[in-house]
Amino acid sequence: MRSVMLLLLGAHLAYAGTHSLRYFYTAVSGDIDFPEFTVVGLVDEGQFMYFDSNTKEAVPKTEWMKQNEGAGYWDSQTQGLIGTHQTFKNNIQVAKERFNQSTGLHVFQQMYGCSWDENTGDVDGFDDFGYDGESFLSLDLKNLRYISTGPEALITQVKWNNDKAYLERKKQYRTQICIDWIKKYLQYGKSTLERKVSPQVSMLQTDPSSPVVCHATGFYPSGVTISWQKNGQDHDEDVDLGEIVPNEDGTFQRMRSKLTMSLFPSASLLVLLLLSSCWLSSLLLGTLCIRRRKALNLSAPLMMALTAQLVLIIMHKDNGTPEKWER
Repeated sequence: MRSVMLLLLGAHLAYAGTHSLRYFYTAVSGDIDFPEFTVVGLVDEGQFMYFDSNTKEAVPKTEWMKQNEGAGYWDSQTQGLIGTHQTFKNNIQVAKERFNQSTGLHVFQQMYGCSWDENTGDVDGFDDFGYDGESFLSLDLKNLRYISTGPEALITQVKWNNDKAYLERKKQYRTQICIDWIKKYLQYGKSTLERKVSPQVSMLQTDPSSPVVCHATGFYPSGVTISWQKNGQDHDEDVDLGEIVPNEDGTFQRMRSKLTMSLFPSASLLVLLLLSSCWLSSLLLGTLCIRRRKALNLSAPLMMALTAQLVLIIMHKDNGTPEKWER
């Protein structure tokens, strides 16, 4: 007797109220057609500013920044980042020496900023360094210390960890100053940054033995988590969650969450897509909106529910003097 299983495809969007602001500094050395130094600033995973060593000019990347900050702000940013460029030229040379390198293409990066939960008031901060795509040194804000991932960063780790005043400045920026910038930027871009757009979800299976693929697109803010459930329990085995990438309109898409079906016996499967216009109200109320939209026939034997949780994650800029690394 063939069994007929029911696969429910739905989405639960939870607005966590967590915001973050991050800056990415990148220095490169070697023969490459790319600016020697670039800076990108992100609020809620969306870019709002840019600078590079070719143009030597900090510029806004959103309308809300253009409308709320004038020439004085951008001139100040530009002058500060021109100085930071020189510091990073030194830092990448120091890193090359520590790794015993003299030629070739190399990349030195820093990502720093903070996050703030508007519901609980909890704050966090980060200051991470990388070299040639690998983690190099990172700030443990809770214990107020830097942690190195290899001997090449040990000199810097010891120096910074022994400077208590320096560590306190790092803490003050990430727990106070940076948080104030987040709140200011949220006011600037409130209509954009606090909007909530539900995803469009689709599923595909090319044949009974191929993976079931779920694709969610057009959602904002970022942070959709697709979880597969069997008989009410999360199913993590043989699941590829895919990655989140931006769309041209400022929304996001999660590239293909795949579930391998080979572990389950063959059977008929009815898929119900539970997507409807009540997404936004369910998001605001924190409830699960269920309304039948359409039914699809797929092959595979499983009772599962797909839950897509949308979590707002925003993260700001360290206005302090950039650290010059020592040989």
